[in-house]
Amino acid sequence: MLNIKTILLVIIGVVAISCNTKVKDEKNVAVATETHEHSEGKTIQLNDGKKWKVDDEMMVHIRNMEKEVVSLDKEKPENYKVAAGNLKKNLDLLTSNCTMNGQAHDELHIWLLPFIELVEDFSKDKSNENLAKIQESFTTFNQYFE
Repeated sequence: MLNIKTILLVIIGVVAISCNTKVKDEKNVAVATETHEHSEGKTIQLNDGKKWKVDDEMMVHIRNMEKEVVSLDKEKPENYKVAAGNLKKNLDLLTSNCTMNGQAHDELHIWLLPFIELVEDFSKDKSNENLAKIQESFTTFNQYFE
């Protein structure tokens, strides 16, 4: 259990550090810090009724993960291992190439942090149940982001 928490904290740290969140004043620093530390209990909000725009450089990795899940041949168990590896690879690329900032960035993190946990769970237990949770997460993503 401690290892899972340690891995999760490392991933969150990498996400937080890799994001290019150049903040100009102390007020913004406090808001950004609060978002990273307390995003677990928050729910994603639309941008005045519209979806948030995700930078193209980041969206490509999100769509790659979504395609991986949608196109997975569930009849072959070995495909689950390949899918888990591809999901992790794209997550690494997504977090290391974070170019977003502001409220859209913060809202994306509210979705992303639980998604990272889902991918970790799927990597450990490549079950249909964990795969369904990832698919459900993409449904949520598509409700709030474009």
